[in-house]
Amino acid sequence: MYKNRGYQYNFSDNSQEMYSRNSRERKAKTMIAVLGDYYKKELRSLALLDIGASTGIIDNYLSEYFGKVIGTDIDKSAIQFANDKYRKRNLKFVIGDGINICFNDNSFDVIICSQVYEHVPDTNKLLSEIHRTLKPKGVCYFAASNRMNIHEPHYNLPFLSVIPRPLAHIYLKVLGKGDFYYEKHLSYFGLKNIVKNFQIIDYTKKIIYNPKSFHAEYMIGESSIKYKLAKFMVKYIYMLFPGYIWLLRK
Repeated sequence: MYKNRGYQYNFSDNSQEMYSRNSRERKAKTMIAVLGDYYKKELRSLALLDIGASTGIIDNYLSEYFGKVIGTDIDKSAIQFANDKYRKRNLKFVIGDGINICFNDNSFDVIICSQVYEHVPDTNKLLSEIHRTLKPKGVCYFAASNRMNIHEPHYNLPFLSVIPRPLAHIYLKVLGKGDFYYEKHLSYFGLKNIVKNFQIIDYTKKIIYNPKSFHAEYMIGESSIKYKLAKFMVKYIYMLFPGYIWLLRK
């Protein structure tokens, strides 16, 4: 049904980042800090689904805090790795698709959708499925890059996500980085549109102003020039900020 998706079925084979325990657990710590701040209570009673779980490192960490954690991904080899590596009673990994989630309506208190939206062929269907499977008043931890980001994170090329897609394909080919630019980033306004059925609880500014409290020093050190620039951007030109962390409340 969807074209140009084949590379997603073995994404982990081409990205050693998915196997980096240190890098993946840093992200998990920020997730726990944000969700803990939001709920203001023990998370043990909550059921969590992670869309785009890959090798399971993040979910293994989250399982220390949540009562039930299920990780899903279309990447079969990554899910196989996760099932072989991490075995706990409250942790499960299944092959599944974020645009056709294989769980019933109102199944989860929390859904993680972190840096996933740009990889799927139908973002509206993804967000519709998240809304369907969240329990009433449940939240989705939504981490998303902005199309207007000068630095494209997947290929480390400047302006790749900003320029028109036909030019982006050529850009990749000329530099020998690939034949097709699969990722489809959205602008701030595009992101706001796809999450219009949720209440947005924005944690981006909170994290920028107090990275230590959210275990985000790895992204932005408080004494760095990057930190000063980030504070300026979230205050004055928020729509051009490189990425956002929102909780989407059903």
